[in-house]
Amino acid sequence: QVQLVESGGGLVQAGGSLRLSCAASGRTFSGYVMGWFRQAPGKEREFLAAIAWSGSSTYYADSVKGRFTISRDNAKNTVYLQMNSLKPGDTAVYYCAARPATLPASKWQSGYWGQGTQVTVSS
Repeated sequence: QVQLVESGGGLVQAGGSLRLSCAASGRTFSGYVMGWFRQAPGKEREFLAAIAWSGSSTYYADSVKGRFTISRDNAKNTVYLQMNSLKPGDTAVYYCAARPATLPASKWQSGYWGQGTQVTVSS
């Protein structure tokens, strides 16, 4: 059974940092692109960042570029999202996802998703 389990969310003050982790299990994820998304109340799910299996390629949404960093440890089947300079507008449920690299970026829904972890940034 494939599982993506996020952790590391919580409450932080504006300007602070958090590191989210996503532990993947149940299959090998070689050949998968790993990504992070978030969804705030009343808003659509938003792409944040993605990283190729090799880790050599990363992609970021403009809204988080320069503040968030995605990385992966393939030996541990874990993906991370380092979040710095957090703002109240970053408050959301954060999701980890895995998409076969053979599918286009528009097909994240065809991959695997975690249950999410809540991040709350207070002003």
